[in-house]
Amino acid sequence: MTEREGTEVGFDTALPRLLGRGAAKLARELELHTVGDLLFHLPRRYEERGRLTEIGALKVDEQVTIQAQVRHAAIRPMRNRPGFVLEAVITDEAGGTLTLVFFAKRKGVQESRQRELRPGRWGLFAGTVTEFRSAGRVVRQLAHPDFEMLDEPGATEAERYAGSLITIYPATQKVKSWEIGKAVRAVLDVVTMPPDPVPEKVRTAQGLVEQASALREIHAPGSWESLRAARHRLTWDEAFAVQLRLVQRKRAAAASPATPRPARDGGLLASFDTGLPYELTAGQRRVGERLAAELASPHPMHRLLQGEVGSGKTVCAVRAALQVVDAGGQAALLAPTEVLAAQHHRSVSELLGPLGRAGELGGDPDGTRVELVTGSLGAAARRRALAAVADGSAGIVVGTHALLYEQVEFRDLGLVVIDEQHRFGVEQRDALRAKADRPPHVLVMTATPIPRTVAMTVYGDLEVSTLRELPAGRSPIATHVVPATEKPALFDRAWQRVREEVAAGHQVYVVCPRIGDDDAAPAGDEGRRPPLAVLDVAEALSSGPLSGLRLGVLHGRLPADEKDAVMRSFAGGGLDVLVATTVVEVGVDVPNATMMVVADADRFGVSQLHQLRGRVGRGSAPGLCLLVTEAVADSDARVRLDAVASTLDGFRLAELDLEQRREGDVLGAAQSGRRKHLQLLSLLRDADLITQAREEAVALLAEDPELSSHPGLAATVAALVDAERAEYLEKS
Repeated sequence: MTEREGTEVGFDTALPRLLGRGAAKLARELELHTVGDLLFHLPRRYEERGRLTEIGALKVDEQVTIQAQVRHAAIRPMRNRPGFVLEAVITDEAGGTLTLVFFAKRKGVQESRQRELRPGRWGLFAGTVTEFRSAGRVVRQLAHPDFEMLDEPGATEAERYAGSLITIYPATQKVKSWEIGKAVRAVLDVVTMPPDPVPEKVRTAQGLVEQASALREIHAPGSWESLRAARHRLTWDEAFAVQLRLVQRKRAAAASPATPRPARDGGLLASFDTGLPYELTAGQRRVGERLAAELASPHPMHRLLQGEVGSGKTVCAVRAALQVVDAGGQAALLAPTEVLAAQHHRSVSELLGPLGRAGELGGDPDGTRVELVTGSLGAAARRRALAAVADGSAGIVVGTHALLYEQVEFRDLGLVVIDEQHRFGVEQRDALRAKADRPPHVLVMTATPIPRTVAMTVYGDLEVSTLRELPAGRSPIATHVVPATEKPALFDRAWQRVREEVAAGHQVYVVCPRIGDDDAAPAGDEGRRPPLAVLDVAEALSSGPLSGLRLGVLHGRLPADEKDAVMRSFAGGGLDVLVATTVVEVGVDVPNATMMVVADADRFGVSQLHQLRGRVGRGSAPGLCLLVTEAVADSDARVRLDAVASTLDGFRLAELDLEQRREGDVLGAAQSGRRKHLQLLSLLRDADLITQAREEAVALLAEDPELSSHPGLAATVAALVDAERAEYLEKS
C-alpha cells in the first residue's frame, strides 16, 4: 500500500495512491479509477467454502471463476512438438468434471504446477470454457486457466478465505476475481465511509441497513443473512436513484407550458366518430377520454399507449390528432421505417375517408389533409407535401423521424405520435422543439406489451394507458410449432396448407430472419447454419412447393418506391404470398392475409413472434401461424416457441420475453460493473421494491424537488443514472 499514514481515504481517492502500479490494470480493464468505483464493483456471486461449483451448469465460451476440487493431475509429453502437457481433472459435489490443460516447453514448469494441483485440494479456477472431442465423447475444459488454491496449511490464502463465503467478482481475462478481491480488502481496511445518502426517514420506513454496513458486508459477508440485507440495501439504492430521476423528469414536464388543445363540438372528431362503422371498445373510449383531457391541459401530455396487436391504438391516435386539428394545430405521426410510414398513411387516409381529403375531388371541404413525408419522395411531390405542412392545410403529417430535419416547417405542431419501437432521442426532441412555439403533446404507442416494472423503469417518465380488449370482429389465431427436422412430413404439409389458403382466396406471409446475398449471418452462430434468407427462400418456394403462385419479396434494402409498390400489390390482392423480413412486424394491415409461416422461428424473440403473428387474423377469416424450427424438443428454443403457441396473451409473453433475455442492465447498457451501471436491480425479481422506491421518490421530491437538502443522494443519482443513462431514459 502506498497511502501515507494519517491521510483520510474517501470514495474520491484515486486508486494509485492506495494500490500503486496495480491500479493501472483495474483502470484499463474495468474502468475503476477511484475507491468508490472499486467498492461499487460488486461481486457477481458467492461460493460457500467447501461447497463446490456445479460444473454441469457451465456454458461453453463462458468466462468463469469456479470453486472445485482436484481429482488428479498428470504430465505427458506432447505428441507433435517438443514440450509437455499437464492435464488436471477437477470435480464438483455432483460428480461433474472439468479438465484443466497446460502446455509448457520445460517439464519443471509442469512439475511445479502439478505440486500445487494435488488431488484433494480445493481452489478457484478462472478461464474460458471450451469443448473438444476425445474418444467419441465431448469433454469440457479450461485451457491455461489461472488458479488460486485455498487450503494450503500455513498459506496466507487460508486466512484470507477463512470466512464461509467467497466473493466472485465480474472479471476479465487480464484481471482475475481474486485480484479484485485483494484490492477491495486493501481499500476496506482504510476507507472512511461517507454519510449515508438515503434519508434516515426512508431507511427506517423501508427497513434498510446503512450503506457503509452494506458495502462492507457485500464484499466480506459474515453470513448469508447479512449478505441478503446488504444486497437488498444496495439494490434499493439503484431502484431509488432511477425512480428519483424519472420522477424529476415527469415533474419538470408537467410544469412546462404547452398550448391547450381542447375538444370542439361539431368538429372533425365528432364527424369522424359519427361515421365510424363500428363501436369503440370500452378501453378505446376510456383512453380517448384521458387523451382528450390531457390534450386540453396547459402542460404537455407525455403518455405511453400500449395494447395487444389489433387492439385499436391507431384509432385512438387518429382521434387525438383530430382533436388537435379541431383546436387549430397539427399532428405528426412518426414511424420507424418508410414501409410502416406508408402503411400508416394509407390506413389513416382510409379511416378518415373524405374528412382527410380536403381540397380534393370528393373530399370534405371542412376536413383536413393527410400528408406523407419521407426522404424518398420525388422532388415535385415533396414540394407539394412540404407546402401543405407549412401552410397548415395538412393537419396530419405521417413520416419517419427524418421529417423533423429536412426543411419541414409546421404552421402549428401540437401533437407528436411516436409509433412502435421508435426511440425518440434528445437530438430529435431538440429538433422538434425548434418546430413548435411550445413543447408539443407526445403520445408513444407500442404493440409490444410492457411488463409493469419495465413501464415504471424504462418508460417511467410517461403516464401509461393500456388497451386489452380486441375490437369486435377480430378473428382467432391458431399457432403451431413445426419441427422441420424431427417431422419432415409436417414441414411438407405446411406448404400444402399455404396452397390451400391461397386456393380459398386468401393470402400468406412467409417471414425469414435475413435478407440474403451479402448480409452476414448474426455473430455467435458458429457451428450453426446461417439463418434462412428471404431471397433464397423465395427462389426455393417459387421453383418448388409454391410454384405457380404469385410470390413477392419485401425487405429493408429495397428502394422505398419498390417497397411501397410490393406492399400495395399485396394489400390489393395482386400477390398470393409475400416473403419478407420483419419489416412486416408492425403496422401492416392486410385483412385478407390469413396465414403466416415463420422460418427459423427460434431465431426470433418471444415478443417479436407475437407481433409477427398479429399480421394475420385481421379480417373475418381465422388466422393461422406456423413456427418452423430445427430446434430439438425440450431445448430452450423449443420451450420458448411452445410458450408462444400456447397463448395469445401478449402480457404473459412479455414477461416470458424478459425472463428469456435475462434483462441485463435495465437501462439498456451493457453491464461492465462500473457504478454508473445498474448491477443488482432486476425488473423481474424486484417488482415490489421498484414500486416502493417509486412511492418514496414521489414523496421526497414533493418536499425537495431538486434534492438540494440531500446532496449525497443527488450525487448518487448522478453516479448511477449519468448522462449516458439519462439520454437512454430521454429516448423513452
